[in-house]
Amino acid sequence: MEFLVASAIGVLTAGGIYMVLRLRTFPVILGISLLTYAVNIFLFSSGRLAIGAPPILQKGVETYTDPLPQALVLTAIVISFGMTAVIVMVSLGAFLGSEDDHVDDQPETEERQ
Repeated sequence: MEFLVASAIGVLTAGGIYMVLRLRTFPVILGISLLTYAVNIFLFSSGRLAIGAPPILQKGVETYTDPLPQALVLTAIVISFGMTAVIVMVSLGAFLGSEDDHVDDQPETEERQ
């Protein structure tokens, strides 16, 4: 199970970095989202990967998962959703203002006559 989760984190990170390096705004937004998912899975897996283990100590239970990473991931999901909405609105405003969605918008050079 640890290999599967580590592979998923690696694939999400590689895909996110690839998408962030694109020249259009929409793939950059998708890349940032993929990187966010990779970090969330990494935080979640830091609290022990145990199937069916409760996050709260109870009588008679010897193995449990750490509830702190779960709370951190829930908070990170809310923050990343809000930041994704802000980034989408900023990129939409930039697209509507310039009719171009390139990330590295170069100033137009004047043609020599």
